[in-house]
Amino acid sequence: MDEPNETTSEVKEYADGWILERKGTDVPMFLKFAFIVIGGGAITYFMIYMNGETTHDERGPLVRAFNTTTGDANWLMYGVAGLALIYVVSLIVFVFRAFHED
Repeated sequence: MDEPNETTSEVKEYADGWILERKGTDVPMFLKFAFIVIGGGAITYFMIYMNGETTHDERGPLVRAFNTTTGDANWLMYGVAGLALIYVVSLIVFVFRAFHED
Protein backbone atom coordinates (compact mmCIF):
# COMPACT_ATOMS: atom_id res chain seq x y z
CA MET A 1 0.00 0.00 0.00
CA ASP A 2 2.91 2.34 0.62
CA GLU A 3 4.27 3.32 -2.76
CA PRO A 4 7.49 5.26 -2.92
CA ASN A 5 6.87 8.82 -3.96
CA GLU A 6 9.11 9.39 -6.98
CA THR A 7 8.38 13.11 -7.16
CA THR A 8 10.08 13.80 -3.83
CA SER A 9 13.47 13.41 -5.49
CA GLU A 10 12.47 16.13 -7.95
CA VAL A 11 11.58 18.63 -5.22
CA LYS A 12 14.04 21.10 -3.72
CA GLU A 13 13.48 22.26 -0.16
CA TYR A 14 14.37 25.66 1.24
CA ALA A 15 14.06 26.96 4.80
CA ASP A 16 13.91 23.48 6.35
CA GLY A 17 11.00 22.40 4.16
CA TRP A 18 8.85 25.54 4.45
CA ILE A 19 9.39 26.33 0.77
CA LEU A 20 9.24 23.60 -1.86
CA GLU A 21 9.87 23.84 -5.58
CA ARG A 22 10.33 21.41 -8.40
CA LYS A 23 13.75 21.17 -9.91
CA GLY A 24 14.10 22.79 -13.31
CA THR A 25 11.22 25.25 -12.93
CA ASP A 26 11.61 28.91 -13.77
CA VAL A 27 9.86 31.91 -12.25
CA PRO A 28 6.46 32.50 -13.93
CA MET A 29 6.42 35.29 -16.52
CA PHE A 30 3.73 37.30 -14.71
CA LEU A 31 5.95 37.43 -11.64
CA LYS A 32 8.88 38.67 -13.70
CA PHE A 33 6.73 41.54 -15.01
CA ALA A 34 5.45 42.19 -11.48
CA PHE A 35 9.02 43.16 -10.52
CA ILE A 36 8.96 45.81 -13.25
CA VAL A 37 5.56 47.18 -12.21
CA ILE A 38 6.34 47.27 -8.49
CA GLY A 39 9.79 48.82 -8.99
CA GLY A 40 8.46 51.39 -11.43
CA GLY A 41 5.63 52.24 -9.05
CA ALA A 42 8.06 52.79 -6.18
CA ILE A 43 10.27 55.09 -8.23
CA THR A 44 7.22 57.00 -9.50
CA TYR A 45 5.98 57.38 -5.93
CA PHE A 46 9.34 58.85 -4.87
CA MET A 47 9.25 61.37 -7.68
CA ILE A 48 5.58 62.42 -7.30
CA TYR A 49 5.63 62.82 -3.51
CA MET A 50 9.17 64.16 -3.32
CA ASN A 51 8.09 67.17 -1.23
CA GLY A 52 5.03 65.62 0.40
CA GLU A 53 1.39 65.62 -0.54
CA THR A 54 1.10 69.32 -1.35
CA THR A 55 -2.08 69.03 -3.42
CA HIS A 56 -4.27 67.51 -0.68
CA ASP A 57 -7.20 69.72 0.38
CA GLU A 58 -6.66 69.46 4.13
CA ARG A 59 -2.99 68.58 4.59
CA GLY A 60 -1.66 70.44 1.56
CA PRO A 61 -1.36 73.89 3.16
CA LEU A 62 0.40 72.42 6.20
CA VAL A 63 2.85 70.49 4.01
CA ARG A 64 3.56 73.58 1.90
CA ALA A 65 4.15 75.67 5.06
CA PHE A 66 6.47 72.98 6.43
CA ASN A 67 8.38 72.86 3.13
CA THR A 68 8.72 76.66 3.13
CA THR A 69 10.04 76.66 6.69
CA THR A 70 12.46 73.76 6.42
CA GLY A 71 13.46 73.95 2.76
CA ASP A 72 13.44 71.08 0.33
CA ALA A 73 15.57 67.98 0.14
CA ASN A 74 15.21 67.34 -3.57
CA TRP A 75 18.85 66.26 -3.87
CA LEU A 76 18.25 63.55 -1.28
CA MET A 77 15.10 62.28 -2.96
CA TYR A 78 16.77 62.28 -6.38
CA GLY A 79 19.56 60.23 -4.80
CA VAL A 80 17.08 57.77 -3.27
CA ALA A 81 15.21 57.49 -6.58
CA GLY A 82 18.54 56.96 -8.38
CA LEU A 83 19.50 54.16 -6.00
CA ALA A 84 16.06 52.62 -6.45
CA LEU A 85 16.45 52.83 -10.23
CA ILE A 86 19.85 51.11 -10.08
CA TYR A 87 18.35 48.37 -7.91
CA VAL A 88 15.31 47.87 -10.17
CA VAL A 89 17.45 47.72 -13.32
CA SER A 90 19.82 45.19 -11.77
CA LEU A 91 16.84 43.16 -10.50
CA ILE A 92 15.27 43.12 -13.96
CA VAL A 93 18.56 42.03 -15.56
CA PHE A 94 18.83 39.24 -12.97
CA VAL A 95 15.22 38.11 -13.42
CA PHE A 96 15.22 38.05 -17.23
CA ARG A 97 18.58 36.35 -17.74
CA ALA A 98 18.75 32.72 -18.82
CA PHE A 99 17.61 30.20 -16.22
CA HIS A 100 20.08 27.60 -15.00
CA GLU A 101 19.74 24.97 -12.30
CA ASP A 102 22.26 25.12 -9.44
